[in-house]
Amino acid sequence: MMATGARDAFLHWMETERRASALTLTAYRGDLDRFLAFLTMHLGAEPDMGALAGLSLTDLRAWLAHEHAAALGGRRPTTQDRAARTRARRVSALRSFYRYLARYHGVDNPAPGLLATPRTRRPLPRPLPKTQALEVPEGVSDIAHTPMARVRDGALFMLLYGCGLRISEALALDVRDLDLARILGDGTKGDGVLRIRGKGGKERMVPVLPQVMQALSRWRGAHPLPQPDAPLFVGVRGGRLQAGIAQRAMRTWRHMAGLPEHATPHALRHSFATHLMEGGADLRVIQDLLGHASLSTTQRYTLADEARLMDVWTRAHPHATDTAR
Repeated sequence: MMATGARDAFLHWMETERRASALTLTAYRGDLDRFLAFLTMHLGAEPDMGALAGLSLTDLRAWLAHEHAAALGGRRPTTQDRAARTRARRVSALRSFYRYLARYHGVDNPAPGLLATPRTRRPLPRPLPKTQALEVPEGVSDIAHTPMARVRDGALFMLLYGCGLRISEALALDVRDLDLARILGDGTKGDGVLRIRGKGGKERMVPVLPQVMQALSRWRGAHPLPQPDAPLFVGVRGGRLQAGIAQRAMRTWRHMAGLPEHATPHALRHSFATHLMEGGADLRVIQDLLGHASLSTTQRYTLADEARLMDVWTRAHPHATDTAR
């Protein structure tokens, strides 16, 4: 088998067996495409399984050095931390590929496991203040071009902040998911429980507040074709709404409202978690609501809050400007 065939089989395995996200699959495909293209040049021929088995640590380091030089030569805008994250992702893609080859194709090569993984600093979440987060649904819907889009965008952004969903999770919902949420909820209060399919195909149950459910119900009433298997959020042509359209709508509104560049749909997810934490919610509860696999990911919100408090202290406390004596 040629290496390109093994790459395709690996990506299919990642999608079907490991339930990797679309973003992960796209990133890994790009990295492996570049890796195999480099090997073709480096070895003088398209690599096969034997070539993959015979690669040395020096060969793998040569590829990473080649990619780094290509980034510098192309003058891509980058930072040291971004370059480290890119290298770490490439090393991860390579190791995963070789673990698959060892398991299913008998290619046992220890070299990928010897590659050094650079340390990267995960950026802290940047939530919006409560007042700004509450203004987003109405603000974005006000600039929509059609009555249908106004109702849709108001419901979508209310859902993102009210339930802490990723934009991809919200746009993956179908009409039947909303109908089921209303059945699972308490009809007398107008709330509900949404079944969300998150990263890696993992499911979680997310409670829907009455105000959010009301916005979703208004949108269902304006939906052009609310069949059970239809996308909950649709575009002008009736297909599933694309994330780029929602992101562009919020980008337009944030410029009009004078909000910072980090005011994105994903910032509403950060705002949801941060505002729950500020209200006294338990970290484990927030972890379940967000669908985080690890509590350490959720704990970033406590670090972000500490950083915010320190910033307030250094700007407001009289002793903060004292010089050392």
